[in-house]
Amino acid sequence: MDKLTVEQRRKNMQAVRAFGSKIETALAKALFAQGLRYRKNDRTVFGKPDLTFKKYKLAVFVDSEFWHGKDWETKKYDHKSNQEFWLTKIERNIERDNEVNEKLIAEGWKVLRFWGKDITKNLDKCITKIQKTINETERKNIN
Repeated sequence: MDKLTVEQRRKNMQAVRAFGSKIETALAKALFAQGLRYRKNDRTVFGKPDLTFKKYKLAVFVDSEFWHGKDWETKKYDHKSNQEFWLTKIERNIERDNEVNEKLIAEGWKVLRFWGKDITKNLDKCITKIQKTINETERKNIN
């Protein structure tokens, strides 16, 4: 049984954004401030990564803990209402994330995924990881 009315639930679900979330924007602005240029939600790249560095074939995804199933094995039964729907939905999201990773890697891309909490708590570490990946790619391209 849902604790919210149908209208309240509808309003909550409409507020969920496919892109341009606070965590995604925070990472993008910090990278831009570092002088890194990227494309946001590039549809020409499989999986439509949140940030794309085509020159380096680097795809960056910003995943929220809820929608992408962080610690899923321990939290999967935390859903009290409409459990069957949420199990199916989030497990499919996890499966899709893995499919996207595999396809991009097979095409020669490097894939970085960050959890939302990692960005909000350790933004500098996330930026450093992206810069390190770009620097490694540049070194390989020079040799």
